[in-house]
Amino acid sequence: MTFSIVARSGPAFGIAVASKFLAVGAVVPAAGAAVGALATQAWANVAYREQGLAMLRTGVEPDAVVAALTAADPRSDHRQLGVVGPEGAGASFTGAECLDWAGGAAGHGYAIQGNLLVGPEVVRDAEAVWLAAAELPFADRLVAALAAGDAAGGDRRGRQSAALYIVDPGRGIGGYGDIAYDLRVDDHTDPIAELRRLLAVHEILHGTPDPATLLDLTGDLAAEVRALLSGLGYDSLDTWAGVENLEGRLVADRIDPLVLAHLRAVSAK
Repeated sequence: MTFSIVARSGPAFGIAVASKFLAVGAVVPAAGAAVGALATQAWANVAYREQGLAMLRTGVEPDAVVAALTAADPRSDHRQLGVVGPEGAGASFTGAECLDWAGGAAGHGYAIQGNLLVGPEVVRDAEAVWLAAAELPFADRLVAALAAGDAAGGDRRGRQSAALYIVDPGRGIGGYGDIAYDLRVDDHTDPIAELRRLLAVHEILHGTPDPATLLDLTGDLAAEVRALLSGLGYDSLDTWAGVENLEGRLVADRIDPLVLAHLRAVSAK
Protein backbone atom coordinates (compact mmCIF):
# COMPACT_ATOMS: atom_id res chain seq x y z
CA MET A 1 0.00 0.00 0.00
CA THR A 2 2.56 2.42 -1.33
CA PHE A 3 3.48 4.81 -4.12
CA SER A 4 6.93 5.18 -5.62
CA ILE A 5 9.01 6.46 -8.49
CA VAL A 6 11.97 4.55 -9.92
CA ALA A 7 14.14 6.55 -12.31
CA ARG A 8 17.43 7.04 -14.13
CA SER A 9 19.48 10.21 -14.56
CA GLY A 10 22.67 9.70 -16.53
CA PRO A 11 24.63 6.98 -14.72
CA ALA A 12 22.55 7.37 -11.54
CA PHE A 13 19.53 5.31 -10.51
CA GLY A 14 17.13 6.14 -7.73
CA ILE A 15 13.90 5.36 -5.94
CA ALA A 16 11.66 7.63 -3.88
CA VAL A 17 8.83 5.96 -2.01
CA ALA A 18 6.13 6.79 0.55
CA SER A 19 3.54 4.72 2.40
CA LYS A 20 1.26 4.28 5.36
CA PHE A 21 3.62 1.51 6.42
CA LEU A 22 6.44 1.39 8.96
CA ALA A 23 9.94 1.81 7.48
CA VAL A 24 9.02 1.49 3.81
CA GLY A 25 12.62 2.20 2.83
CA ALA A 26 13.69 -1.10 4.35
CA VAL A 27 11.44 -3.07 1.98
CA VAL A 28 10.74 -1.39 -1.36
CA PRO A 29 13.90 -0.02 -3.04
CA ALA A 30 16.83 -1.75 -4.70
CA ALA A 31 19.43 -0.36 -7.09
CA GLY A 32 22.85 -1.14 -8.48
CA ALA A 33 25.32 1.33 -9.96
CA ALA A 34 25.47 1.02 -13.76
CA VAL A 35 22.82 -1.72 -13.45
CA GLY A 36 19.36 -0.32 -12.75
CA ALA A 37 16.76 0.08 -10.03
CA LEU A 38 13.44 -1.35 -8.94
CA ALA A 39 10.67 -0.96 -6.41
CA THR A 40 8.73 -3.97 -5.09
CA GLN A 41 5.52 -3.08 -3.28
CA ALA A 42 1.85 -3.92 -2.59
CA TRP A 43 2.38 -7.39 -1.14
CA ALA A 44 6.09 -6.78 -1.57
CA ASN A 45 8.23 -9.70 -2.65
CA VAL A 46 11.69 -8.75 -1.41
CA ALA A 47 13.22 -11.57 -3.48
CA TYR A 48 12.43 -9.43 -6.53
CA ARG A 49 15.20 -7.05 -5.49
CA GLU A 50 18.22 -9.30 -5.95
CA GLN A 51 16.62 -11.36 -8.70
CA GLY A 52 15.67 -8.25 -10.65
CA LEU A 53 19.08 -6.63 -10.30
CA ALA A 54 20.73 -9.89 -11.37
CA MET A 55 18.69 -9.87 -14.59
CA LEU A 56 19.38 -6.20 -15.24
CA ARG A 57 23.08 -6.89 -14.72
CA THR A 58 23.01 -9.35 -17.62
CA GLY A 59 21.29 -6.88 -19.93
CA VAL A 60 17.67 -8.01 -19.59
CA GLU A 61 15.27 -5.16 -20.46
CA PRO A 62 12.95 -3.81 -17.72
CA ASP A 63 9.76 -5.17 -19.27
CA ALA A 64 11.35 -8.61 -19.57
CA VAL A 65 12.52 -8.39 -15.94
CA VAL A 66 8.93 -7.69 -14.89
CA ALA A 67 7.61 -10.54 -17.02
CA ALA A 68 10.15 -13.04 -15.65
CA LEU A 69 9.70 -12.09 -12.00
CA THR A 70 5.92 -12.14 -12.08
CA ALA A 71 5.68 -15.32 -14.18
CA ALA A 72 7.65 -17.23 -11.55
CA ASP A 73 5.62 -15.85 -8.63
CA PRO A 74 2.33 -17.59 -7.72
CA ARG A 75 1.22 -14.46 -5.82
CA SER A 76 2.02 -12.01 -8.64
CA ASP A 77 -1.60 -10.85 -8.80
CA HIS A 78 -1.00 -9.18 -5.44
CA ARG A 79 2.32 -7.58 -6.37
CA GLN A 80 3.35 -4.24 -7.80
CA LEU A 81 6.72 -3.58 -9.40
CA GLY A 82 8.62 -0.77 -11.11
CA VAL A 83 11.88 -1.35 -12.98
CA VAL A 84 14.35 0.92 -14.79
CA GLY A 85 17.49 -0.16 -16.65
CA PRO A 86 20.49 1.64 -18.18
CA GLU A 87 18.64 2.52 -21.39
CA GLY A 88 15.15 3.05 -22.74
CA ALA A 89 11.82 3.06 -21.00
CA GLY A 90 11.02 1.85 -17.53
CA ALA A 91 8.36 -0.77 -16.83
CA SER A 92 5.54 -0.75 -14.26
CA PHE A 93 3.43 -3.75 -13.25
CA THR A 94 0.26 -3.88 -11.16
CA GLY A 95 -1.28 -7.23 -10.27
CA ALA A 96 -5.01 -7.67 -10.78
CA GLU A 97 -5.62 -8.20 -7.04
CA CYS A 98 -3.87 -5.03 -5.85
CA LEU A 99 -6.24 -2.85 -3.83
CA ASP A 100 -7.88 0.12 -5.55
CA TRP A 101 -6.85 2.54 -6.65
CA ALA A 102 -3.83 0.76 -8.10
CA GLY A 103 -1.87 1.41 -11.28
CA GLY A 104 1.20 2.98 -12.76
CA ALA A 105 2.85 4.86 -15.59
CA ALA A 106 6.20 4.46 -17.31
CA GLY A 107 8.29 6.35 -19.84
CA HIS A 108 11.85 6.98 -20.88
CA GLY A 109 13.96 6.34 -17.80
CA TYR A 110 11.19 6.15 -15.21
CA ALA A 111 8.38 4.07 -13.74
CA ILE A 112 5.77 5.31 -11.25
CA GLN A 113 3.33 3.05 -9.41
CA GLY A 114 1.02 2.99 -6.44
CA ASN A 115 -1.71 0.97 -4.80
CA LEU A 116 -4.45 1.71 -2.26
CA LEU A 117 -4.25 5.31 -3.44
CA VAL A 118 -6.96 7.96 -3.40
CA GLY A 119 -7.07 7.71 -7.21
CA PRO A 120 -5.11 7.87 -10.47
CA GLU A 121 -4.29 11.53 -9.85
CA VAL A 122 -1.50 10.44 -7.49
CA VAL A 123 0.44 8.74 -10.28
CA ARG A 124 -0.62 11.36 -12.84
CA ASP A 125 0.64 14.31 -10.77
CA ALA A 126 3.86 12.56 -9.76
CA GLU A 127 4.57 11.86 -13.42
CA ALA A 128 3.78 15.43 -14.46
CA VAL A 129 6.21 16.88 -11.93
CA TRP A 130 8.91 14.35 -12.83
CA LEU A 131 8.67 15.33 -16.49
CA ALA A 132 8.52 19.07 -15.79
CA ALA A 133 11.39 19.21 -13.28
CA ALA A 134 14.30 18.04 -15.42
CA GLU A 135 16.41 21.03 -14.33
CA LEU A 136 16.43 19.92 -10.68
CA PRO A 137 19.21 17.79 -9.19
CA PHE A 138 18.23 14.13 -9.40
CA ALA A 139 17.51 13.69 -5.68
CA ASP A 140 15.37 16.82 -5.53
CA ARG A 141 13.52 15.79 -8.69
CA LEU A 142 12.63 12.39 -7.24
CA VAL A 143 11.39 13.90 -3.99
CA ALA A 144 9.46 16.59 -5.88
CA ALA A 145 7.64 13.89 -7.85
CA LEU A 146 6.89 12.00 -4.64
CA ALA A 147 5.62 15.18 -2.98
CA ALA A 148 3.31 15.85 -5.94
CA GLY A 149 1.78 12.41 -5.51
CA ASP A 150 1.35 13.07 -1.83
CA ALA A 151 -0.28 16.46 -2.49
CA ALA A 152 -2.74 14.68 -4.79
CA GLY A 153 -3.80 12.45 -1.91
CA GLY A 154 -1.20 9.70 -1.83
CA ASP A 155 -1.92 6.54 0.14
CA ARG A 156 -5.60 6.73 1.07
CA ARG A 157 -4.88 5.29 4.53
CA GLY A 158 -2.64 8.24 5.43
CA ARG A 159 1.08 8.82 5.90
CA GLN A 160 3.78 7.10 7.90
CA SER A 161 7.12 6.60 6.14
CA ALA A 162 9.17 7.66 3.14
CA ALA A 163 12.61 6.99 1.70
CA LEU A 164 15.10 8.06 -0.95
CA TYR A 165 17.74 5.70 -2.30
CA ILE A 166 20.18 6.67 -5.09
CA VAL A 167 23.24 4.95 -6.48
CA ASP A 168 25.74 6.85 -8.63
CA PRO A 169 29.18 5.47 -9.54
CA GLY A 170 31.84 6.88 -7.20
CA ARG A 171 29.42 9.38 -5.64
CA GLY A 172 29.17 7.82 -2.21
CA ILE A 173 29.96 9.92 0.86
CA GLY A 174 33.52 11.22 0.59
CA GLY A 175 33.79 9.72 -2.89
CA TYR A 176 33.74 6.16 -1.55
CA GLY A 177 31.31 3.62 -2.96
CA ASP A 178 28.23 4.19 -5.07
CA ILE A 179 25.45 4.88 -2.55
CA ALA A 180 24.89 8.60 -2.99
CA TYR A 181 21.71 8.83 -0.88
CA ASP A 182 20.11 6.43 1.57
CA LEU A 183 17.63 8.52 3.56
CA ARG A 184 14.74 7.00 5.48
CA VAL A 185 11.88 8.40 7.50
CA ASP A 186 10.51 5.33 9.24
CA ASP A 187 7.60 6.70 11.31
CA HIS A 188 6.45 10.31 11.01
CA THR A 189 3.23 12.29 10.69
CA ASP A 190 4.55 14.09 7.58
CA PRO A 191 7.24 11.79 6.21
CA ILE A 192 7.80 13.49 2.84
CA ALA A 193 8.36 16.89 4.46
CA GLU A 194 10.79 15.21 6.84
CA LEU A 195 12.50 13.49 3.90
CA ARG A 196 12.97 16.89 2.28
CA ARG A 197 14.50 18.21 5.50
CA LEU A 198 16.91 15.27 5.64
CA LEU A 199 17.84 15.84 2.01
CA ALA A 200 18.73 19.45 2.83
CA VAL A 201 20.85 18.33 5.78
CA HIS A 202 22.53 15.73 3.57
CA GLU A 203 23.45 18.45 1.08
CA ILE A 204 24.99 20.56 3.83
CA LEU A 205 27.04 17.71 5.27
CA HIS A 206 27.92 15.72 2.17
CA GLY A 207 27.49 18.02 -0.82
CA THR A 208 30.44 19.55 -2.62
CA PRO A 209 31.08 23.30 -2.83
CA ASP A 210 30.27 25.32 -5.92
CA PRO A 211 33.62 26.74 -7.14
CA ALA A 212 31.87 29.89 -8.38
CA THR A 213 30.72 30.80 -4.85
CA LEU A 214 33.93 30.15 -2.90
CA LEU A 215 35.32 33.10 -0.92
CA ASP A 216 39.01 33.91 -0.55
CA LEU A 217 40.20 33.46 3.03
CA THR A 218 42.12 36.71 3.17
CA GLY A 219 41.95 40.04 4.98
CA ASP A 220 38.97 40.76 7.19
CA LEU A 221 37.25 37.48 6.34
CA ALA A 222 40.29 35.44 7.37
CA ALA A 223 40.50 37.42 10.61
CA GLU A 224 36.81 36.84 11.31
CA VAL A 225 37.12 33.10 10.72
CA ARG A 226 40.16 32.86 13.04
CA ALA A 227 38.29 34.78 15.76
CA LEU A 228 35.18 32.62 15.46
CA LEU A 229 37.22 29.42 15.61
CA SER A 230 39.16 30.67 18.61
CA GLY A 231 35.93 31.52 20.38
CA LEU A 232 34.80 27.92 19.86
CA GLY A 233 38.11 26.54 21.11
CA TYR A 234 39.63 25.51 17.75
CA ASP A 235 42.93 26.52 16.22
CA SER A 236 42.13 25.46 12.66
CA LEU A 237 39.22 25.40 10.25
CA ASP A 238 40.12 21.81 9.31
CA THR A 239 39.64 20.55 12.87
CA TRP A 240 36.37 22.37 13.43
CA ALA A 241 34.98 21.27 10.05
CA GLY A 242 35.86 17.65 10.85
CA VAL A 243 33.94 17.83 14.11
CA GLU A 244 30.96 19.36 12.28
CA ASN A 245 31.11 16.76 9.46
CA LEU A 246 31.83 19.49 6.91
CA GLU A 247 35.29 18.33 5.85
CA GLY A 248 34.04 17.51 2.36
CA ARG A 249 33.35 21.20 1.78
CA LEU A 250 36.85 22.44 2.60
CA VAL A 251 38.99 24.07 -0.10
CA ALA A 252 42.55 25.27 0.51
CA ASP A 253 42.79 29.04 1.15
CA ARG A 254 39.09 29.54 0.42
CA ILE A 255 35.80 28.94 2.22
CA ASP A 256 32.41 27.70 1.10
CA PRO A 257 29.71 30.28 2.00
CA LEU A 258 27.67 27.42 3.48
CA VAL A 259 30.57 26.53 5.81
CA LEU A 260 30.99 30.19 6.73
CA ALA A 261 27.28 30.55 7.49
CA HIS A 262 27.34 27.45 9.68
CA LEU A 263 30.42 28.69 11.54
CA ARG A 264 28.76 32.02 12.19
CA ALA A 265 25.53 30.35 13.33
CA VAL A 266 27.32 27.99 15.72
CA SER A 267 29.39 30.84 17.12
CA ALA A 268 26.29 32.95 17.73
CA LYS A 269 24.63 30.35 19.97
